[in-house]
Amino acid sequence: MSAERLRAWGEEMREVHRRLRDALVLARESVDDADPLVGNPLLYCWGFCAALSGHHRSEDTVLFPRLAEDPELAPVIARLVQDHSMIEHLIGGLQRALDRGLPVEEKLRHLDGIEAVMESHFRYEERALLDVLDGIRDETVTPSELFGPLA
Repeated sequence: MSAERLRAWGEEMREVHRRLRDALVLARESVDDADPLVGNPLLYCWGFCAALSGHHRSEDTVLFPRLAEDPELAPVIARLVQDHSMIEHLIGGLQRALDRGLPVEEKLRHLDGIEAVMESHFRYEERALLDVLDGIRDETVTPSELFGPLA
């Protein structure tokens, strides 16, 4: 992989967060639209949930272990991992709501909860890690290994 292809890790993280926000908008629109020809809410919500879970799984298994070499980042990483667990719990609630065919308002409440925690998590993660990440260039891993399927 060439140095031109792999941007600084911080830039990669920001871009993945932007894509996840866009995916959430699509999921919300698909749930909120009464026209079944517009899209399948299950498909859009599943895609968003899979992308968000994949992003967090990559961070937990590849990115965070690399950053854990700096003991000062240990409390930050612990909080981020805890957020990931909370978001996974919320995703499970949304998936159950979709499976049961609950009313649109209920599905949107689940998306609201995911969005609130996700946004808080992204803001904290970016404040705590972007300076560190922007200083790293590493050609031994791919962006998707570090940040999941949307990288």
